[in-house]
Amino acid sequence: MPTHLTKETFIEKVFDFEKEKDWNYKGDKPAIIDFYADWCGPCKMVSPVLEELDKEYKGTINFYKIDTEAQQELAAMFGIRSIPSLLFIPVEGQPQMAAGALPKPTFEKAFEDIFNIKKPE
Repeated sequence: MPTHLTKETFIEKVFDFEKEKDWNYKGDKPAIIDFYADWCGPCKMVSPVLEELDKEYKGTINFYKIDTEAQQELAAMFGIRSIPSLLFIPVEGQPQMAAGALPKPTFEKAFEDIFNIKKPE
């Protein structure tokens, strides 16, 4: 199951935006953050896909979720205007944002292209 992040756990696990200006990812493996809201229909379609991918890629990618209603500061920091929005965070380099309810093959391709992680057999 993807881990739900608050401002505090985001600062601890992903990026300390209070102390650092330049992006500096704290994780030791790539991550994806799903910015969602409980009332959002497309978000509900993405959620089971991410849960499935979390199981399949166990231990190689960190899966996180941020409730944009509860964590408005984080949503504002990333300029989230539509949900779902998905932030792909490689260990090295800048994160990349994608918007919309992506199908599973699109996630798998992104993991390969952005994270250089092939689909587990």
